Amino acid sequence: RNPRGYVVRGVFEDAYNYMKSGHLLRQVVNKLGAIDFNRQAERHQFNDLYEKILRDLQSAGNAGEFYTPRAVTQFMVDMTHPQLGETVMDPATGTGGFLVCAIEHLRKQVNSADQEAVLQNSIRGVEKKQLPHMLCITNLLLHGIEVPSQIVHDNTLARPLRDYRPADRVNVILTNPPFGGIEEPGIEAGFPADVRTKETADLFLVLIQHLLKPHGRAAVVLPDGFLFGEGAKARIKEQLLQHCNLHTIVRLPNGVFAPYTGIKTNLLFFTKGQPTQHIWYYEHPYPQGVKTYNKTKPIRIDEFDAEKAWWGTEADGFAARVENERAWKVGIDQIKAAGYNLDQKNPHIGEQQSHNPDELLADYARLQAEAQALRDELKGILAKSLAKTAASA
Repeated sequence: RNPRGYVVRGVFEDAYNYMKSGHLLRQVVNKLGAIDFNRQAERHQFNDLYEKILRDLQSAGNAGEFYTPRAVTQFMVDMTHPQLGETVMDPATGTGGFLVCAIEHLRKQVNSADQEAVLQNSIRGVEKKQLPHMLCITNLLLHGIEVPSQIVHDNTLARPLRDYRPADRVNVILTNPPFGGIEEPGIEAGFPADVRTKETADLFLVLIQHLLKPHGRAAVVLPDGFLFGEGAKARIKEQLLQHCNLHTIVRLPNGVFAPYTGIKTNLLFFTKGQPTQHIWYYEHPYPQGVKTYNKTKPIRIDEFDAEKAWWGTEADGFAARVENERAWKVGIDQIKAAGYNLDQKNPHIGEQQSHNPDELLADYARLQAEAQALRDELKGILAKSLAKTAASA
């Protein structure tokens, strides 16, 4: 039996797609039939067209899913630097952007048929929704994964942590988990009691720590709300810093994910096995002359050249890194004293806008008090003026 046939059957199990016009269906089949997939140039051109279609299809869903810009996925893959023989996973795969970048990165290391076979078995992913899963399977087929059977149509979070075995663990995780999504009742019961929450992104971070092998590496997109969050978020961050070396947080500016969301986001890079001693922050700037990103002017990979030149290597503890107007280092004691608030401001620039709700509420109360004091002062001045007028009359 053809193993690819099982993959195709699984992809369309929950799909209900209709094309009413038989003439249009015939035209689609004719167009696809005209493509010679044995010719590398035509295959690459079709890959490019397919990725453009994926970009055009993406929009924020009710669980917070949105397209991750190619520049961001490329940068995260470049900095985690997967090696041939390592397993690479995205537990919230979407249409497969991270996995495609990882495949392209690994294929540069392939020099033989045996090494290609290793690559074919190095990619794993899980996607909850049927349509993105189908698009991801197609995407991987177009990028040379002959039988993408390790891309599962399921909810990664539904499997209790205790059910994972050593064989399930991976070397590299690259992902952009849904922001603001809420899981159905009962999902959180598969997680330890002290970190139980219904928020999707938080549960994914707990899962990622669990899925990594010792010395495994991860790069994760997370919103500002996670950095300064309290309660379960603080406990998740405490465990992350105890069990992993969260060595770098790249803070992205507004608009990177426009038009899907305006939420400010961060790229967290960490390695499992050693506790965090300090965290390096890098504030990614807009390029010269750009005030914000949008759909027609997205973030570009060459904008990360400064971060790449500054990055250094984890083997020597990133000893080559130096602080500058965009980069600064915060020790673990300061993080603990702040209640595991990772929203640490850049000390090299002036006053910055805060997104911490406690700080915003305190500022609001202060401004209200100042406004009330001004009103009281004006009332006093008017009362005196009216009293003088009455007296002179």
